[in-house]
Amino acid sequence: MEFVGDIKCTWVVTALLFLVCSVPAAEPVEEVHEAWKKGDFALVATKAAEALKENEWKEDLWVLQIRALMALGKYEDALKNTSTALEKVSRGVRVRLLAEEVFRYNGDSKGADAMLAEINQLAGSRAWAYRNAPDLVALGRTALKLGGEPKLVLDNLYSGARERDADYVGVPLAVGELALSKSDFALAGRTFQLALKKHPENADLHFGAARAFAPSDRMVMLEYLQAALSINPNHTASLILLANHLIDVEAYTEAEKQLSKALEVNPRYPQAWAYRSIIAHLLEDKEAEKAAREKALAHWKNNPVVDYLIGRKLSQKYRFSEGAEHQRLALAFDGGFHPAKIQLAQDLLRLGRDDEGWKLTEDAHEADGYDVTTFNLLNLKDTLDKFDTLRTDKFVLRMARHEAAVYGARALRLLNRAHETLTRKYGLKLEKPTVVEIFDKQKDFGVRTFGMPENPGFLGVCFGCVITANSPATQMPFPANWEAVLWHEFCHTVTLALTKNKMPRWLSEGISVYEERQASPTWGQRMNPDFREKILGGVLTPVGKLSGAFLSPPSPEHLQFAYYQSSLVVEYIVERFGHEAIRAILDKLAQGVKINVAIAQAVEPMEKLEVAFAIYARTRAEALGPKLDWSKPVPDDRKEDRNGSAKEPPNFYILSREAHRLSKDRNWEELKAICRELIKLFPEQNKRGRNAYVLLAKAHRELNEFSEERKTLETLAGISGDAYEAFIRLIELGGEARDWEAVQRNADRALAVNPLLPRPHRQLALAAEAKNQAEPAIESWLTLLELEPEDPAEAHFHLARLLREYRKPEAKRQLLMALEAAPRFREAHRLLLDWNDETQEEQ
Repeated sequence: MEFVGDIKCTWVVTALLFLVCSVPAAEPVEEVHEAWKKGDFALVATKAAEALKENEWKEDLWVLQIRALMALGKYEDALKNTSTALEKVSRGVRVRLLAEEVFRYNGDSKGADAMLAEINQLAGSRAWAYRNAPDLVALGRTALKLGGEPKLVLDNLYSGARERDADYVGVPLAVGELALSKSDFALAGRTFQLALKKHPENADLHFGAARAFAPSDRMVMLEYLQAALSINPNHTASLILLANHLIDVEAYTEAEKQLSKALEVNPRYPQAWAYRSIIAHLLEDKEAEKAAREKALAHWKNNPVVDYLIGRKLSQKYRFSEGAEHQRLALAFDGGFHPAKIQLAQDLLRLGRDDEGWKLTEDAHEADGYDVTTFNLLNLKDTLDKFDTLRTDKFVLRMARHEAAVYGARALRLLNRAHETLTRKYGLKLEKPTVVEIFDKQKDFGVRTFGMPENPGFLGVCFGCVITANSPATQMPFPANWEAVLWHEFCHTVTLALTKNKMPRWLSEGISVYEERQASPTWGQRMNPDFREKILGGVLTPVGKLSGAFLSPPSPEHLQFAYYQSSLVVEYIVERFGHEAIRAILDKLAQGVKINVAIAQAVEPMEKLEVAFAIYARTRAEALGPKLDWSKPVPDDRKEDRNGSAKEPPNFYILSREAHRLSKDRNWEELKAICRELIKLFPEQNKRGRNAYVLLAKAHRELNEFSEERKTLETLAGISGDAYEAFIRLIELGGEARDWEAVQRNADRALAVNPLLPRPHRQLALAAEAKNQAEPAIESWLTLLELEPEDPAEAHFHLARLLREYRKPEAKRQLLMALEAAPRFREAHRLLLDWNDETQEEQ
């Protein structure tokens, strides 16, 4: 095998796999290893030095001693001991691999490169000497540093190490780290978890598992971090990952505490100083930011990891421009540093700089074909290249071709309306068009948005000038109102632009949900029984900590509550202080003012706001169904007295349970009575599915009381934006009553939820024709044909009649297509004969 890079590896890896000479077990130095496991690095260094006096040629002891000195930030001492170790263990590959790091932290890049070259040379000339598991793992790590083929390293060196010592913990650590470096989090997670069954007290394995779950499950990540730190309180990498999490939830003071702990262990720890620089940047402390970065680079001056970490976190905070600048700095230090190249590519794509972003993605994939993120992105590019692009002066809309033909124009109209409304309301002029990409496959949305095909429940995401969204096709059978989603995401574009991306997540989400409700009475979240229970049950999150509620919610319901509570905070501020207070907060955030200070200056101190808001939220919760008993009956409660005693209010859950029983029993008259009572006591209920309105409408329908059914469903349609089944039924009832206004209104509602089914388009076309609205009718019939309806001849025939007066060639083509689809279509034949007669008369 040959490594790719400046240094060519001449040793043949596969030869190592067939050496079967026995390897004596290493003599244990229990006290040193026990101290290392607990993170007592000073003791490790001391005891290892004592043991080395008895055996200066013991490579394990040198490695442990030097690692301990590096962990303590004693880089000069580590260098001194490394020089001695290299003399004593003149052919050791493990000590040389460690020496590479030591030399870099002492400003000797040439010496570091020389260590890798020496390992390469030793492996080529003395392959027989490196057949134990630790040496094979060291050779594998060296191979990867020199650009070796990851699969060969995995299949040959790491697998060979496992065959020689199945219990050597270095193997799963190396395999898991390799998987993490390629963004294969699933493989990494499985590797670390399996190894923990054998080595439950290994902090490095717990930390690896935490890294593997960080992108997908923060609660699991935190459990592994807690385990790692309980074993080794000085596990600095775990402290940094915990600080990273705390920065994500905007708990900067708590994050700083974790960084201080790491710096107590190693005052020079570059990752800790990099994260201090991040916090300083986010808090607009430019001097502290610069000073911390300089300390991070003080000993390894061209360490690409420092700017990579800073830039990645800034990008995760939606500061993509600043993040990209740091990735460019990292690449200036090391043009081959792959993580920075991938992150920069994603930053550019999220900034709408597609040409540069895709080129960099291709370059990164060419350099490392095993990286999952770039592989996924390039597959996505193939999909995006096939998308249709619709443009206005304000938007660039990309959609799958078949979907663009169906609702692309409608989407642009909605976006233009959002642009006009929200930019005027917030006093913003956007300098360039906003890119909106709607994906008909959820995996493509996941890759574009997160770099991975998994999607943790998002309908859309806004990066600022780029919006990604899921098509209704990805949400069957119960899609959300896609128009509300686009409105919500474009509101993010406005607020992010106003604040220069310097706003906490809770405020951004709160304004977007609030503006949904302002745009339509059927959009956005509203008080419901679950939210009521959470508010009155003490689940309300303090406003200052609301961003954390989005990151690691205990359940999807808690996440939805975080959105609602955030919007309720915005609504409270607007009601009490006016919309100009929201504008003022956004303006101050743009100037770099911290959120608590901005709120204090624009409205009132956060402490007062939190108290007042808690009262406001409780009042709103108590106003929901105030005459209902909201206590949940125990599961075995067979109580059927739905009215309760004279002194007790009726119980919502017992009433609902009784309504469902009556529906199942087809007892329609009694069902009507109980549903009317439920609606009277709780008129705002609009939960999708079998709420009281749906059950009451069903009872009316079964009793042929169609007028009452229609009134009931119209009430539901007025408070729910995604009651698709109700909209479809209202279209049918409106058509039977020849109420074309109602047909159009409800067809429009239905298309806002799912524009990909033919029925609403057909009814919209018929209604437009009945009202002599030729252009809307033509648009609807043409759209219907894109959906391959069961009766295309009907659509072609109607188009022929509509186009006959002023677009005769196209009208005749449509008529012939109708006859082609249905050769016995009598009305079409009569129209063709009339047409021929007219032609003869004209001649």
